[in-house]
Amino acid sequence: MAENNYSVTNEFILVGFSDHPDLNTLLFLVFFVIYLVTMVGNLGLVVLIYMEHRLHTPMYIFLGNLALMDSCCSCAITPKMLQNFFSVDRRISLYECMVQFYLLCLAETADCFLLAAMAYDRYVAICNPLQYHTMMSKKLCLQMTVGAYIAGNLHSMIHIGFLFRLTFCRSHVIKHFFCDFLPLYRLSCVDPYLNELMILIFAGLIQVFTITVVLVSYLYVLFTIFTMKSKDGRGKTLSTCASHFLSVSIFYGSLLYMYVQPHSFNEGDKDIPVAIFYTVIIPLLNPFIYSLRNKEVINVMKRIMKRFFSNIRKQGPSPLEKRYKAENALF
Repeated sequence: MAENNYSVTNEFILVGFSDHPDLNTLLFLVFFVIYLVTMVGNLGLVVLIYMEHRLHTPMYIFLGNLALMDSCCSCAITPKMLQNFFSVDRRISLYECMVQFYLLCLAETADCFLLAAMAYDRYVAICNPLQYHTMMSKKLCLQMTVGAYIAGNLHSMIHIGFLFRLTFCRSHVIKHFFCDFLPLYRLSCVDPYLNELMILIFAGLIQVFTITVVLVSYLYVLFTIFTMKSKDGRGKTLSTCASHFLSVSIFYGSLLYMYVQPHSFNEGDKDIPVAIFYTVIIPLLNPFIYSLRNKEVINVMKRIMKRFFSNIRKQGPSPLEKRYKAENALF
């Protein structure tokens, strides 16, 4: 180690987008707006589902937890990225890296299981509507939701444990905008073969299982849709499922490209665009895909807005407005 002038480091520099310093202000504004819209959209959806009793059904419970995990993903990545646009050293400690990666892995793993649960829920609702309340009971919904969080925590802790066996001495520069495990493996002076094997095994098993559930569920759904006699019902159901399946395809496609494809451990900063897509763009899109295309959610939002404005009208003019009217009346 001494012969190669290597020194063990517990601190890193996130290079991020430093190749384009002239675009820092523009990139900051773009990602800041995306972050605000993402947080407002996802947390607003969580609050809406929590407050509205009519939305306390398995579909919307899964959707609310998905929005919560998307918010967690954005909070883990975006604030540090925004700070680094105008930071001089862009330093991050090893423990901050671990926390950032833990939250990201938790969110992405939980998302996989929640999307699979949502697909199964749509299968039961469309293919077995008369048995829906029996097959998708509140107990099963709770078990699926808790199971998604347990799986996310276990998956994160496994990879965090294997990360602590590595020693980082090759460099302290991470050619990425967050602490993902692939860039960290490239800096390790210990062979990360075991870590890579754990990724392929656990990430592969999780994605194969959840993708299988999603595909089988939607195949049954599509078969049922095309056998419907009502054209209106067929078009409405197909439109809803198409938007869901589009979101699932984008999410799983980016994850498979990042972590399961061959040679993914040697791509360097070429995987940054894909990482931006699944850590920043997908959490932004999900509230629009699952909410604004859902008439029930839109109707609840309209009802809340009408209630809000009607309460304002009932309160009448403010004291300042009354005083202003009184003064004008004298003239």
